[in-house]
Amino acid sequence: MPTNNAVRLKISSDFACFTRPENKVERVSYDVITPSAARGVLEGILWKPEMRYRITEIWVLKPIKRFSIVRNEVQSVVVPKTAKGWAQSGAGGYAADDNRTQRHSLILRDVEYIIHAEIDLMPRASDPLPKYLEMFSRRVEKGQAHRMPYLGNREFTANFEPVDGSEKAIPEDNELGRMLFDLEFATQKKGGISFKQHSPNGSTWVDGVAKPKFFRAKLEQGILRVPQELYGGI
Repeated sequence: MPTNNAVRLKISSDFACFTRPENKVERVSYDVITPSAARGVLEGILWKPEMRYRITEIWVLKPIKRFSIVRNEVQSVVVPKTAKGWAQSGAGGYAADDNRTQRHSLILRDVEYIIHAEIDLMPRASDPLPKYLEMFSRRVEKGQAHRMPYLGNREFTANFEPVDGSEKAIPEDNELGRMLFDLEFATQKKGGISFKQHSPNGSTWVDGVAKPKFFRAKLEQGILRVPQELYGGI
């Protein structure tokens, strides 16, 4: 049931790829957009450090279609420190043609979703919740985004528009298996990705790691419901 802090957004794209982490080289997409990717779409439209999006449901509006492609990709990237060294010495350089490889990807095509989410304000927020809800709605109505939302890969840009109420999820029930929920932030370095992140109350910066968090996902009449208890550590 919608609440007074809920937002909805309809997104679509010709292609999408939400890569399963167990596939290291060849990309294989999840069947449905993940909660973390959905959050990224919303943050591309409106992001403020004093608020966060909590994904509640994802409606799948079109049948799930898969598509196989082969792309040229580079095997490594240049870090800024190395590039600065080349600039200072006048030597070296990066030749993409010598570092290119072909990789197979199993992606989705002709996708359309409705993202249901709620906006939670952090303790440091000074403005009332309606202000952020109005900002989000206004930007969606005008088609504005501070960075173009994309569906998994940056070349798969997403079209977005308001929900008009006539949309219906596909009549499909399906076990999606183990799906990535989001990254869980911890303050202990026991593997994972080093990072700096706000403490839970948003007042200070702490060192820590980001670890992937998974959940058992399933479609029920075309709707993926995200367990809200998962947000306890995010």
